[in-house]
Amino acid sequence: MPLAAACALMILATLAASPAVTAEDAVAAAKALLSAWHEDPARIDRARALLETANPTPEALTELSRVWFLTGDFRARSEAERVTAYERGMDAGRRAVAAAPQSDQAHLFLAFNTGRTAEIKGVMRAFALVGSIREESDTVLKLNPSNVEGLILAGGLAADLPAMMGGDKTKAEGYFKRALELDPRQTGARIELARLYITNKRWIDAQRELQGVIDEPAATNMPRWATSDRPRARTLLAELRERGRIPGPPAPSQSP
Repeated sequence: MPLAAACALMILATLAASPAVTAEDAVAAAKALLSAWHEDPARIDRARALLETANPTPEALTELSRVWFLTGDFRARSEAERVTAYERGMDAGRRAVAAAPQSDQAHLFLAFNTGRTAEIKGVMRAFALVGSIREESDTVLKLNPSNVEGLILAGGLAADLPAMMGGDKTKAEGYFKRALELDPRQTGARIELARLYITNKRWIDAQRELQGVIDEPAATNMPRWATSDRPRARTLLAELRERGRIPGPPAPSQSP
């Protein structure tokens, strides 16, 4: 049994035997479950159940916002379930921010859940949400300029929004590169940088970043790398090769 899974089971067993579960214990157990949720995605559900019954401290609410975000991305089975998950994540995020306005992580997951809601609705139909996302994104980096996921969020907004709404591809590249300077194993940043290079027709640069994702031996976020980043990188590389943008045969789309 992998170490992370063993630790999660030990913590859960301890909690089950305890007459009263503290928020601190619930957060620790949830984090242990989520450290390797790609091995068993139902761990997301168990983490959420733990946090929903915990005392709503800022840390518990922030982690709950994170878990609802993962629920929408990886456990929801329909668009309606995704919207519900992200809205629940927004609610937990707002409560976390109200309780701890100086927590960059609370603002981050509020922004993530709001962003997913805007994606589903369409940016132009969710103009008010876009303003909220940008405000939260700015707050994250004001509170912690070295928040790697916050830099990726800011880069994604700068890359994807039209210029009239604050889009700036040069700034986006700077955000992604700064994130990778701080954490070279953050494959989410490499994926976003590769997407930007594809948009700018910098095919070889995109190939380098995508191959880096595929070859990463120790991703910072291993569950997301295994379930999302690596498959996505393979798909994008295959598309570039099929379109003749880079040399070589199409990359395999299946896991080894």
